[in-house]
Parts: sequence; structure tokens; C-alpha cells
Amino acid sequence: MMTLVNTYLPFFTLGEDFKIQIDCGLMTILFCGLIQAVWSSSTSISEEIEGKTAMTLLSKPINRRQFVVGKYVGILTSIMWLLLPVVICFLAAVYYKVGYDAQESGNPFPEHAIRMMWVKKVIPALILILLEISLLTSISVAISTRLPMVVNMVTCFAIFVIGNLTPVMVQAGVLKIEYVEFMARLIATALPVLDHFNVESAISTGAPVPPVYLAYTAAYTAAYCAVAILLAFIMFEDRDLA
Repeated sequence: MMTLVNTYLPFFTLGEDFKIQIDCGLMTILFCGLIQAVWSSSTSISEEIEGKTAMTLLSKPINRRQFVVGKYVGILTSIMWLLLPVVICFLAAVYYKVGYDAQESGNPFPEHAIRMMWVKKVIPALILILLEISLLTSISVAISTRLPMVVNMVTCFAIFVIGNLTPVMVQAGVLKIEYVEFMARLIATALPVLDHFNVESAISTGAPVPPVYLAYTAAYTAAYCAVAILLAFIMFEDRDLA
């Protein structure tokens, strides 16, 4: 519904409303996926542990590592099914919005190739959003092995904010105090650098996102997810389920 509303909502940007629509649509997809990830990991892991359901499940020929990996894969699958219709609707809205804005501004109706060009420019951002959700889902799964839903949501939100702000503050030299700057660099090294997944400004300016960048970001995501799942193994290995 938000994607459809943003298609017709005027942003008063002098003929470039579709760029704001792209930003709003991408953020909607990101937050929907993150909310689903944190909520699913909390209900399917933390509440199952507290409700003793996990103990019944692990009495079957399933070890704890299979339990964690299965939960992570299942949560990602549910997120993909959630986002699939939203992504399709969003791409269709972008295709329509380019022509809609042209008509509203009195410009010639754009050709099919021009409208598809903007649709193709959005696809790399959608891929990065899926990678970012996968990374934060692995962190949420690791946290859920020890902490309840409320703490999990607050922690993931804090990681999301810090992961987007800390690298920018360090690179810009905003932090002039040596100790504070050291801590910021330490946090930026330990926590995921979520700023790597943000390419909305490049899409708004029409700059292409090279496939090499997507490949490096995918490798970074895979490495961080592997570390988070290994941490989940360690935290869940000695967790008392009785």
C-alpha cells in the first residue's frame, strides 16, 4: 500500500518525484524485511527455548547446529516470500512512475527503453537490501539463542543505526577526540558496515552500480553471516533448555 501511495503522492521535486519514490520504496522494503527477520527469529528461537519446544525438537535426531542453521534458512525463506510481491509491485510502480511524471510535467511520454532503464538501475539496490537483511538476520538469530524478543529488537536496531553512522563519522573526521575516534573505528570494525549496502544516492544521480561492487558486498555478507552463525553455535551449545 505504501508503494502504491508513493506512486501518486506529489513530492514537489520539479519533475523528479520518481527518485524520491525509489528512496521511499527501497526503505519500505528494507524495514519490512528487517521487522520480519527480528520478529521471526525471536518467535521461532527465543520463545521456543523459553516454552521448552526446542527441547522436544532436539530430542529428535537433530543436533543444535542443525537447529540453528535450519532456523536461519527458514527465516530467510519466509522473508523472501514476504518481499517477492512487494518487490514486483515496486518495480512495476517505478516503471509506471517515470511515464506518469513525464505526463504531469508536460514532457513527451518516455519510451519503453527509458522506463526499463530506471527499473534496471533499481535492481542492484534491491540485491543489496536482500544482502543486508540476510546479514542482520544472522545477527538476530545469534542474539535470539540467549536473549528475548525485546532485547533482540533493541540490539538489532542499535546495530542498524551504528552500522550506518559510525563509518561515515570516522571517515569524515567528525570525531576529533583520539579515544572516541579509536572506539568508533573499533566499533566500525567489529560491527557490520551497513553503509556499504546504501546506494540510493548513486541511483538518484543515475550512476551505475558495478557488478564487482555487488560481488565484493556479497562476499562480505557471506563472511559476516558465517561468523554470526558460528557465534550462534557457541552461544547455543551450552544453553540450558530444561
